[in-house]
Amino acid sequence: MLKYVKVSVLIVFIFLFAMCNQKSKNDLNKETILKGTIDIAVDETVKPIVDDQVAVFEGTYYDAKVNVKAKSEAELINDLLNEKTKVVITARDLTEVEKDKFAKLKINPRVTPFAVDAIAFISNKSNKDTLIALKTVIDFIKGASNTGIKGLVFDNPNSSTVRYMKDLAKVKDIPTENVFSFKTNDEVIKFVSENDGMIGVVGVNWLSQPAPEMQDIVHNINVLSVKGLSDNKYYSPTQNDIAEEKYALVRELYIINCQGYTGLGMGFASFIAGDIGQRIVLKSGLMPVKTPGRKLQIRNQITNDKENN
Repeated sequence: MLKYVKVSVLIVFIFLFAMCNQKSKNDLNKETILKGTIDIAVDETVKPIVDDQVAVFEGTYYDAKVNVKAKSEAELINDLLNEKTKVVITARDLTEVEKDKFAKLKINPRVTPFAVDAIAFISNKSNKDTLIALKTVIDFIKGASNTGIKGLVFDNPNSSTVRYMKDLAKVKDIPTENVFSFKTNDEVIKFVSENDGMIGVVGVNWLSQPAPEMQDIVHNINVLSVKGLSDNKYYSPTQNDIAEEKYALVRELYIINCQGYTGLGMGFASFIAGDIGQRIVLKSGLMPVKTPGRKLQIRNQITNDKENN
């Protein structure tokens, strides 16, 4: 009888030990705002700035892992609505229709703006004319044949740049004649650099932060200055013209979090909207939503040295 009691006690002890050990492992693997692993779907046109943010975030918080998956705008919004992904970075806010869909699912998306981006028109280096009127591009999209544009080149039929230009032109579809599309912004830049007369439409982030293998190719294209629909002057997609709201083709970037709990998505959103994240945006050539402050330190020692001299 005593033998059976000892065996029973031993079994109970082993069971309790296993449960405690499992609880300890669960605590270690539990996701927090600064710990865990998360997949983020990112608009392909702004991937460089997101890669920079992730690199610094993971370098600061060693227990955090952010997997970036670049997709077209249509793909990542569909993934979000179908709950295939919980966090996305887009070049637009959610529409009222999309917000209504989330409301029916009892999901309250957290939308955080963090940067102002721009769309750039590019041409082959041999093209000496570096000016273009936005109306000319819109007329071409509407089907006009006398615009002087040989061809318009987009990254992807479902991309945010295509949607942006369709909205500007107020058309349902982009014309198929003399319009080319690839998959990535890098492919657009390469194609334009090799073909005279083509106008490429890309996210400016790919020009301000080209990959090492793309740097020489970027040098073989012109970034065109654009005359807006209500302007008489031409402006470039520079940080200064974007900041002063002179450049016509600007858009805000957002991180949309549908996790529904205090997880890594919230931590990453807070990071890129915070001081360090906004400094990364500023350094990238885009405009931060909140301009980071600068601290000036006045040292009396320098003043005294000058007085002694």
